[in-house]
Amino acid sequence: MSQYTGKSELPYKHSEITDKIIASFYAVYKTLGYGFLEKVYENAMALELRKRNVTVKAQAPITVLYEGEIVGEYFADLLVADAVIVELKAAKALADEHEAQLLNYLKATPHEVGLLLNFGPEPKVKRRSFENSRKEWWCKQQDQRSVRDQK
Repeated sequence: MSQYTGKSELPYKHSEITDKIIASFYAVYKTLGYGFLEKVYENAMALELRKRNVTVKAQAPITVLYEGEIVGEYFADLLVADAVIVELKAAKALADEHEAQLLNYLKATPHEVGLLLNFGPEPKVKRRSFENSRKEWWCKQQDQRSVRDQK
């Protein structure tokens, strides 16, 4: 099992939060190992993060809009410090669709950073980001605010 030192080598956006999430992931993995359902890991991660004085919301709702209309509703496994979406897996290996799921959650929300954590035979962490400036809906919303503020 790889060892996590507890700090990012580079200062990424929300790295202080992601460092705590990753440290919690390895603590939970060390204790529980591989083989449980995702819900067990979700509950354990929430407990471990709270022990570290980090706010966490399990099953955070995500609403997908198309042209201003709701077309889908999903739930992120964890929303940490109202800043980082965490998607948990308990699979033999991560698949492209797992990463796509996390990226789509980032695209649909104002959150820019996400972690994909796999409690598989070997622990695996993937960090993804999607800046709000690349989100068409976000840019439109900011433009509307700007116009309102000018009035």
